[in-house]
Amino acid sequence: MNSIPRSAPAPSRRGSWAGRFIDDPLTQHVILALILINAVLLGMETSPALMGAYGGMIRLLDQAILAVFVIEIAIRIAVHRLAFFRDPWSLFDFVVVGIALMPAAGQFAILRALRVLRVLRVMTLVPSMRRVVGALLGAIPGLMSIALVLALIYYVFAVIATNLFATAFPDWFGNLGRSLYTLFQIMTLESWSMGISRPVMEQFPFAWAFFISFILIATFTMLNLFIAIIVNAMQSFSEDDRRDTLVAVDAARDHIETDLHREVLALRADIADLRGLLGHGREGPAAG
Repeated sequence: MNSIPRSAPAPSRRGSWAGRFIDDPLTQHVILALILINAVLLGMETSPALMGAYGGMIRLLDQAILAVFVIEIAIRIAVHRLAFFRDPWSLFDFVVVGIALMPAAGQFAILRALRVLRVLRVMTLVPSMRRVVGALLGAIPGLMSIALVLALIYYVFAVIATNLFATAFPDWFGNLGRSLYTLFQIMTLESWSMGISRPVMEQFPFAWAFFISFILIATFTMLNLFIAIIVNAMQSFSEDDRRDTLVAVDAARDHIETDLHREVLALRADIADLRGLLGHGREGPAAG
């Protein structure tokens, strides 16, 4: 996911105090610590006992941390300007903090539960997490193809199961929707043998062939393909990241070599001028 790095600060604002402050590692570490503290506070709010004893303090700290987040976002917008809104990670931060500012009463009550999304801001500050998210997003096209194949397999087996077992087991296979849900349970291997397969086999002795075929295809084959695509995407992302690092190192080395060459030429010119001056100094007394 090389397309979503943090946008570089606007050149005109890079040297400002705000730009230096917001890009300072200490500032980033403080924001990260506040995100983690806020996560703990949001968890404490789910405890009636803690809220009964320290509810006022917990809410006050939560609002104070939210105010810091708002100020940080405002400074970043002032520093980066339009570049802020072109960076997906910055937009994510903006949306997460914006949700926390919306009213949490009436029809917007669900937004109160979404405040926990602020914890996900950790991903924008930790490079290793950003790389993982980038790899997962890069794997989406391949995962969609596998998902379509898996959906087709589900549909075929659900139709077969409905036709075979609907009459005897209407709760599990009475219609296409129930068959799909039952097959999903079987795919997770949750109580599939004693809970579903063996009861069905008591009336349909050869039903084992249906269930084993479905498990082998849907679980052991298709899900392993999901994992393979994700692992491959992460490896590719790591290789791209390593390649970018090597390119940056080569560019820095070329820049250093160019500067050294320029300095050597300037030093040679200075030595030549010094030799010329020394030569004229020797000729002067001799001529006298």
